[in-house]
Amino acid sequence: MEIRMISFTRKGYALGETLAALLSASHCVTLSKGFGADKTSLSGWTAEAFAEAEGLIFIGAAGIAVRSIAPHLASKISDPGVLVVDDCGRFVIPILSGHLGGANELAAAVAELLQAIPVITTATDSNGVFAVDSWARRQGLMIANPERIKWVSARLLAGETIRIRSQFPISGTPPRGIELTDDKEYDVLVSIKTRGREGVLRLIPPVCALGVGCRRDIPAEAVETAFQALLGKGSIAQQAVCRVCSINMKAGEPGILAFCRARRLPFECFSAQTLAQAEGSFASSAFVRQVTGVDNVCERSAVCGCPGGGDLIVKKNAGNGVTMALAMPRVILSF
Repeated sequence: MEIRMISFTRKGYALGETLAALLSASHCVTLSKGFGADKTSLSGWTAEAFAEAEGLIFIGAAGIAVRSIAPHLASKISDPGVLVVDDCGRFVIPILSGHLGGANELAAAVAELLQAIPVITTATDSNGVFAVDSWARRQGLMIANPERIKWVSARLLAGETIRIRSQFPISGTPPRGIELTDDKEYDVLVSIKTRGREGVLRLIPPVCALGVGCRRDIPAEAVETAFQALLGKGSIAQQAVCRVCSINMKAGEPGILAFCRARRLPFECFSAQTLAQAEGSFASSAFVRQVTGVDNVCERSAVCGCPGGGDLIVKKNAGNGVTMALAMPRVILSF
């Protein structure tokens, strides 16, 4: 986790140096000065830290932090976790993104390091109730409709039971108020599929690898069109795709690279030899073998893009000079 810290007094800076040293064992930490002749511009620091870091720590007054971050607030899905620590190191207060941004967990960790008091104000934490958004973050799940988080939390706080239906096995004992189900009646759905009951909270594991083969100099628009067709064919949520894969000879393909940039997806390429060793049953093309040295690019690269191996969940789909396939590794969640 990348953490940016700023202090506003010499005493606070000394505390920041101590905290940075303690946190650096498990985090990437940067400490800045908000005082003195060589002070950092607070507005500039906040804008940059808010856009680039996962956690911000203000060592000083809460009011300074609140006024500084206010112009940058966007969404509980994307905003980083923000903490305030007083100059004396007595209190640690998460003021933004307590659950999804990890501020509550970071506050607890910082408080333990400083022997301080964590001041946690989110209702679920204060009442010892399961926080579905915190759980989703720990499991690496994307939240398709964050507006439903409040609905789930309110029901748990009222003492009701929330039923979770998951496409994937979930190990461990469900927390109080949570029940796993395979029935048609459920409140939370964990799945890569777009199908499901209306009005429920939808959590999506971003675990699928997209395999791509294409004609030379294919435009990015054609790649995007093929992607939408593939998702529709498999009823797959776009948030489920976490990387794009292909053969080495496509490493510099402009259309694929532009598609990956637009969707902020990493692009990984494999040699023909590696693709040939992929395990599974794949469509075979003599023409593709003649051009690339392997009988199939999209399906094999999708499987190779799954850490530890994966299975095809949407087989080769071809059209307008683009072939695509989706693969997914084995996924196990836990409480």
